[in-house]
Amino acid sequence: MSDGQRSLFEFGHDQQGRFVRITARGSAVLADPRINRGSAFTVAEREALGLDGLIPDGVIGIDAQVRQAYRQYGAQPDDLSKYLFLDSAHDSDEVLYYRLLADHLAEMLPVVDTPTVGRAIGQYSHWYQRPRGVYLSIDDPDAMEESLLAMGQDPHGVDVIATTDSEAILGLGDQGVGGVAITIGKLAVYTAAGGLHPHRLLPVVLDVGTDNLALLSDNSYVGLRHSRTRGAEYDEFLARYIETVTRVFPDAMIHWEDFGAVNATRILACYGDDHRLFNDDIQGTGAVALAALATAVRASRKRLADQRIVIFGAGSAGTGIARLAMRFMTQEGLSPEDAVGRIWALNSHGLLHGSGQMFDYQRPWARADEDLADWVLDVPGEYGLADVVRNVQPTVLIGCSTVAGAFDEGIVTTMADHCDRPVIMPLSNPTERAEAVPTDLLAWTGGRARVVTGSPFAPVEFDGIAHHIAQANNALVFPGIGLGVTAARASRVSSGMIAAAARELSRATDASATGSSLLPPISGLRAISARVGLAVALTAVEEGLATVEFTDPVQEILDAMWEPEYPRVVVG
Repeated sequence: MSDGQRSLFEFGHDQQGRFVRITARGSAVLADPRINRGSAFTVAEREALGLDGLIPDGVIGIDAQVRQAYRQYGAQPDDLSKYLFLDSAHDSDEVLYYRLLADHLAEMLPVVDTPTVGRAIGQYSHWYQRPRGVYLSIDDPDAMEESLLAMGQDPHGVDVIATTDSEAILGLGDQGVGGVAITIGKLAVYTAAGGLHPHRLLPVVLDVGTDNLALLSDNSYVGLRHSRTRGAEYDEFLARYIETVTRVFPDAMIHWEDFGAVNATRILACYGDDHRLFNDDIQGTGAVALAALATAVRASRKRLADQRIVIFGAGSAGTGIARLAMRFMTQEGLSPEDAVGRIWALNSHGLLHGSGQMFDYQRPWARADEDLADWVLDVPGEYGLADVVRNVQPTVLIGCSTVAGAFDEGIVTTMADHCDRPVIMPLSNPTERAEAVPTDLLAWTGGRARVVTGSPFAPVEFDGIAHHIAQANNALVFPGIGLGVTAARASRVSSGMIAAAARELSRATDASATGSSLLPPISGLRAISARVGLAVALTAVEEGLATVEFTDPVQEILDAMWEPEYPRVVVG
């Protein structure tokens, strides 16, 4: 917290618990969402802080405030209006905002995160009012350090920095500076679900321009008005950013969000071994998908190493799933080569194979051309999804393509002809880009499919059984990963820590009953985050990556989780 902020208020902790010492008076108190509590100020606090006459006389505690705010939220006409209502609440009273979100997380998560946040990002320049976060311009790299420090955090006062360059926002693509909204939403979930303190989180957008002509043609667009910078200049800017963050905030984990697939994988490969980095699209998606798959395999009393996995969409998410699946299989006894041999991945040109077109990061998953010599193909020389499903006879089909309807009836029935309980995961967001919808998948498989989707779907009734559809929401793991890394002060985020998160999430799920979900419900997310955080922290200790010692890990994880309650006021 900067000296200017300390002159107005300062947070602390003593034997009586959390407190805030407030030296500000009058409207300055009500104007700052970090210390404002509106009608919850007591009579004595109002008198001491010069608030008499500035708020109505009634004193209303936080429980009643949450009920009132929830009624107002429910009165909003659509999801975008609800998003803007929550954004306004965040601007007014921070504790109330997080308490409201935490109390109704299952309902509000699709609003503050996927899919509603996508609509908000698309209209960011039109509703933008109060800046929240740090905007770093590639046209002014020398201002980077000063900009990062402008929010007032101390060097050891930041735990997670959510960062995007907005190139691949959800299924929407390049959204320019508006991508900052995705980082704000992610950090809100870190707090509401994972208990990370909101004052120790920092949203950052790397404004490197945009190739979105609709934005560049919009007079109200608030970002840089030139095409997206690429090549050496981009790489230098990115390297400078990682170096600056590591130096200025040495305890912080950088959470990477919605970078293009090539850059996303390259960042982890180049910097992941030496810096505290976590990519939600690669590692978060991989962990949630593997947790669901592990649950399905356990329920069928089979091994992951015996599955045949087809991944349609070999981008950052798809290859992240493949990489973690390979790790799980090797832990079950397969060699790395044999594990890779259980995975078939497709990009926009079809199956990855030796003579096909692909990026370097996709090459580890390419099949040798000679292995495909006896395949029966619809079109000679082309290896489309239907060809792969017919020849591989997969037990698992995963979609990360954003190609709506790609898992059609023919493909699904072909798969189901050779598999008793096919696991099908149309993970693409938003909903209109999903490879299939649960109702069709269950109908085409006679109710035998175990379905996992990227967006939320209501239960599907089939043959008298309610099938609960698992949503592979990364919020099931990333808050816990951030909590575990922070609690352990881990020096980096290892693949072992990501695997531990996936395994713990799977252990939290009982999918033995017909129609049960392969993932736990979002309604229990805070408890899940604590479990995942503990598993991640203990793995950091086992791998020698923790820089603190645990004496009572369970209690220390709980103590590390911030609760959205008003601290005691000390009048300064």
